[in-house]
Amino acid sequence: MSSPYLFDATTDTFDRYVLENSFHKPVLVDFWADWCAPCKALFPVLEKIVDSYEGELLLAKVNCDAEPGLTERFGIRSLPTVVLFKDGQPVEGFAGVQTESAIRELLTPHVNEPAPVAEQPGEDLASQAQALIDAGQPQQAITLLQSALQAEPDDALLLVLARALLADNQLDDAEQVISAVQQQDSHKQTLSALKAQLNFARQTSDIPSREQLQARLNADAGDSEARYQLALHDLTDGHGDSALASLLDLLQRDRSWNDGAAQKTLLQVFDLLGGDHPLTVQYRRKLYQALY
Repeated sequence: MSSPYLFDATTDTFDRYVLENSFHKPVLVDFWADWCAPCKALFPVLEKIVDSYEGELLLAKVNCDAEPGLTERFGIRSLPTVVLFKDGQPVEGFAGVQTESAIRELLTPHVNEPAPVAEQPGEDLASQAQALIDAGQPQQAITLLQSALQAEPDDALLLVLARALLADNQLDDAEQVISAVQQQDSHKQTLSALKAQLNFARQTSDIPSREQLQARLNADAGDSEARYQLALHDLTDGHGDSALASLLDLLQRDRSWNDGAAQKTLLQVFDLLGGDHPLTVQYRRKLYQALY
């Protein structure tokens, strides 16, 4: 553990390390588990806050899988749960992921000589939300971002919110958020990628299942529609390499199908991945060779 104000607490050490210490300075206790993606997203925020108090606040971590007795003792029902102890008693707490500013507000009445609070950096919150999306918890990210955006609009957070809504298949809401970005010219590449992802998601919602399409393709290798729609499933499921390979194969087999849909979609995928992505570089070259 990198912070000098951070330590693990177990059933054997909790009373000594947490309760006794809390008579001298408040102790924040983070009840977490290794499988809990929101716990991992929240922890860097807690560590940053505790470090900023320079010893006036301590942070104890309780692994609930390893310490079920402590989980039962304090009635922990969901993870992450964070409890502030002072003078041997729990005085505040919250469950779920919270913004840095919300946590600091909760601490203010209880922590002596709080360190000056810098403005909440949007990029930290965006990184926290993106971590939740990457961990398969888009709804947690949506809640976190919507809470922050109520205070002040921020294009960077809106872009991450659009990703979270797309990941949660809230397509209409995602489209509204994309349209709400103020500085459209400043975020052209990101917006282009989000619009492409939205387009793929809408198409995938109206097509047969992957199993049905694969059965069609097995029966008829020349079924261009099935090949194309399987590529859409790959895109939606995050299998960019397979999708690009299928689209290139379709272009080589049936370039004119559906008004050149394979080539158009390849270009959209390049926008989605970004010009510097290795797959974009690889398949842009293959597309050029196939065309010329």
